[in-house]
Amino acid sequence: MPDGSSPTARALQTLEILRSRPGTTAARLAADLGVTERAARRYVGILREAGIPVESVRGPYGGYRVGPGMRLPPVTFTAEQALGLVMAVLDASNADELVGAALGKVIRALPPGVAGQAALLRTYAAIAPDPTAARTDPATASTLVTAVAERRRVVVGYRSERGGEFEAEVDPWAVVVRYGRWYLLCHSHRADAIRTYRIDRIRTVRQTPHPFTPPDGLDPVKVLEENLGKGWQYPTRVLFHAPFEQVIPYIRPPMGTLEAAGDRCRLTGSTRNPAMYAQEWLPLIPFGFTVEDGPELHTAVAAVAARFAAAVASRPDDEDR
Repeated sequence: MPDGSSPTARALQTLEILRSRPGTTAARLAADLGVTERAARRYVGILREAGIPVESVRGPYGGYRVGPGMRLPPVTFTAEQALGLVMAVLDASNADELVGAALGKVIRALPPGVAGQAALLRTYAAIAPDPTAARTDPATASTLVTAVAERRRVVVGYRSERGGEFEAEVDPWAVVVRYGRWYLLCHSHRADAIRTYRIDRIRTVRQTPHPFTPPDGLDPVKVLEENLGKGWQYPTRVLFHAPFEQVIPYIRPPMGTLEAAGDRCRLTGSTRNPAMYAQEWLPLIPFGFTVEDGPELHTAVAAVAARFAAAVASRPDDEDR
């Protein structure tokens, strides 16, 4: 199960342990953190790289201790930065009690004038929850970020949109946040292909001892967006009766790939939900189009067209008025 600790969080835990218990050995530190001794030494190294003087004393009474004179730098915000932080938290789809408690601590640590403005904004801002928002478990996301950073293969337990559950051994290339959703971009050994998993649907994460090497020059956002429009159950091909330059601003990557076709352009992709594609995506594009391929999408578009046509059709009694 995820343990909720990123490298930075583990390093901070290490610092707290060494400050409260000077002389802690690598073995004891590893036990307290729940990691190997090698990993514990790596977190000590992170502290040293950050300029924190962690001393190592040899001998039966030796261990790690924080050197004298260590001071953590103060964190200061301008009024604009503090209000921006509050607004970002309030706007977040998963701003739950945990995040709210952390925000309260930040506000209490601000100078009185700035804290007052931030507290007022937090108190009187009315938030309408997004019904489509999906809450990502911080512990799961943190565990995956750690695996990405350490280039360590993991086994994820996943629940699909339809409720099916399976496990997949994956190389976690990156965690990408897109349109308010958190995704794991990875190479699945189960499918021998690139996969994108929504992190809110990942139920378990189990680390393995196997390392991996991500592709050279990986652009996680680009690869994620390209992959979101591929490999789904129902193929789609739509010809727009307008030039590429006019249509491209309206195309979201999950819809597929848009290519010029003379004075028109063609969108090729796939979807798992033809009804959503027809009802929510295509109507937002203000140009005529023809569904060239994808019988499921053709049927879905026809249903939408019939519903709208019925909505504006004249009633029989209107002719008598």
